[in-house]
Amino acid sequence: MWKRNSSPNKRILRKIKTLWKIEGAGHLDRIVSISSMALVVMCGQPCSGKSTASACLTAALCSSSPNVTVRTIDECSLHLGRNDSYKDMVVEKNLRGVLRSEVDRSVSRDSIIIVDSLNNIKGYRYELWCLARASGIRYCVLFCDTDVDHCREWNSKRQEKGEPSYDSNIFEDLVTRFEKPDRRNRWDSPLFELFPSRDEIVESSPVIAEAVSYLTKKVDSKTRDVRVLQPTIATQTVRTTESNSLYEMDKATQEVVNAIVEAQSGVGLPELRGLRRTFIKLAGQYSLSGPPPPTDADSAKRMFVDYLNRE
Repeated sequence: MWKRNSSPNKRILRKIKTLWKIEGAGHLDRIVSISSMALVVMCGQPCSGKSTASACLTAALCSSSPNVTVRTIDECSLHLGRNDSYKDMVVEKNLRGVLRSEVDRSVSRDSIIIVDSLNNIKGYRYELWCLARASGIRYCVLFCDTDVDHCREWNSKRQEKGEPSYDSNIFEDLVTRFEKPDRRNRWDSPLFELFPSRDEIVESSPVIAEAVSYLTKKVDSKTRDVRVLQPTIATQTVRTTESNSLYEMDKATQEVVNAIVEAQSGVGLPELRGLRRTFIKLAGQYSLSGPPPPTDADSAKRMFVDYLNRE
């Protein structure tokens, strides 16, 4: 059993905590990378510069972190036309459902997902925020605040050039129904605002750089300016039996112990095993009066490392 008043054990715990904060500490880096996943929701009027901003953000993210995978989900990636997707309310509702399903399938992977669509309804942005929270990842909104007159002008120029554009009646309908994001709403926060009709959108734009910093910054217990959403009981995936949960937790915590020992041989294995047994015992006791422990390995690893840092 772990002795809290033992000074050698305290020294070992300090080594574990120090090791957890070291970048590139063997397999522990894979646990840290869990929080690098993110969902970016583009928002703005039709023809407001969202796709240009999305492309600049993607380029900036890849330049900043070459190992980061960025994927854009939009109507084009789903082989859907703009006018066909917004010609009536039923079709538009179906489009949102298809986009939401694609986001839901993608956010659990180790990548940054950019939803490059109108996302003009606050209720829909809330649904996307819930997906991010259920996955325990970062979330932000990138809003292209463009004057409607400029949007109308840009749409007309695209029509003249034969580029993808909106029919006039569809454009005017979408403009009137747009619900502007409000940073006071948690599903619209953090909110990064671009002004394409005033400023040129480029990869080096200050707002783009700010968004990149937010999405790629490493997070630890002292980080305050980056928020990784935490899933609640209501948003977590339906779990299997408690025995399977404890089995997955046992296997995941053993991987953490192996990673620590492999990365720094000075840490005592018996002490780590004692902490691991205590953690699993506490998790099993808590599941009797609260929610069952997580069945997925990533969540179990994250919980175990948080437990080690708190001890």
